[in-house]
Amino acid sequence: MARLERMAGLLDTKFRIAGLRFGWDSILGLIPGVGDLVTAVPGIYTIYEAAQLGARRRVLGRMALNTGVDFVIGGIPLIGDAFDLFFKSHRRNVDLLKREIARQDPRIAA
Repeated sequence: MARLERMAGLLDTKFRIAGLRFGWDSILGLIPGVGDLVTAVPGIYTIYEAAQLGARRRVLGRMALNTGVDFVIGGIPLIGDAFDLFFKSHRRNVDLLKREIARQDPRIAA
């Protein structure tokens, strides 16, 4: 879980300028075509790890939707670049997984 948290932080909230937090997802997304494809790979990896941890299909579907929306809308020139600054799909997916793990075992702090 800690590895997924670090990865989400690097991709979504690593840097701060004028109070705006962004990460490598937003920076790489500026590269047409390739950037969003590259940042989709860690999203897919997070979904894979969630499946290995026993997340319900419903949660996996929501994570896939977050990753897909980030990939599709992020690929639109200019609009996608602005979208990437505000839609933190990796952070959202890690938060979904943390809630799912806590639901499975309430003794685990989320």
